[in-house]
Amino acid sequence: MGGMTELARSEIKVLQSQLVRAMGRCIADFALVEPGDRVMVCVSGGKDSYTMLTLLEHFRRKAPFDFELIAVHLDQQQPGYDGTKLRAWLEDSGIEHRILREDTYSVVVRNIPEGQTYCSLCSRLRRGVLYNAAEQLGCTKIALGHHRDDAIETLMLNLLYAGALASMPPKLISRDKRNVVIRPLLYAHEKVIARYAELMRFPILPCDLCGSQEQLKRKQIKRLLNELETIAPKARESMLGAMGNIKAAHLLDARLWKALGLEVAEELDAGEIAEPLAEAQDEVLAEPVNVQRSAPTARSGAVIGRRLQVLP
Repeated sequence: MGGMTELARSEIKVLQSQLVRAMGRCIADFALVEPGDRVMVCVSGGKDSYTMLTLLEHFRRKAPFDFELIAVHLDQQQPGYDGTKLRAWLEDSGIEHRILREDTYSVVVRNIPEGQTYCSLCSRLRRGVLYNAAEQLGCTKIALGHHRDDAIETLMLNLLYAGALASMPPKLISRDKRNVVIRPLLYAHEKVIARYAELMRFPILPCDLCGSQEQLKRKQIKRLLNELETIAPKARESMLGAMGNIKAAHLLDARLWKALGLEVAEELDAGEIAEPLAEAQDEVLAEPVNVQRSAPTARSGAVIGRRLQVLP
């Protein structure tokens, strides 16, 4: 970070402290990293994965137990790709790393008609390569750099297009049961990550395959959320809190009712949930219930060292 001003260094410390606390809470809440793990950290060359690798290495040095990291980058043979700066950054970091090369680009453009989005096929192919690599490298976990905003946008996409109340789980096992995927940044705000990456001067690689497709539904959802925040400034924080504050009996999933042995839902206390009754609908809509208290981002910022003690 040569040539950086004292003001920039100070801001980096503040941002890194926020991100480390958010990541520490997520790791502790869901036991994402455990003693003896060998974690494959997927580094795409974007701001999120650089930040995740940097914070996980910080976490590894401070953790009260031993685990390993190996950074893995996949060169998908896209036209104009140049990973020189990323490779140099990885070498300078001192973190064990591998560069994989697989021409998934040709497969995607050959099979997806022009004008349609590439993300679905591209992600499946990339996931298959990384899953195989994790097994070959003896990794127990695969870390992906999805953050709070990704989770919220996925929730909205499922609500609007799939008719499902689902988002990104912090920890999942692959269909073939070979790999466990973790998302340590799910409590971290994208704006904080973006500013941190800017100040850290990470050598960002552009994604020319899908980044140029402006009509992706995810981008439209991001714009919709920005508009919602003009009405409810804490909308994203409230939505993140909602994902960790489920009122199962107040949803319409009959299978869930049966699984929980429910016959009737109990009335909730005032303030636990917004119910736009006919006589109060305007007031409820004009002033949404404040559920920030239940949002992970609004929890008290415990020192990461103390929170790590709850890990198995």
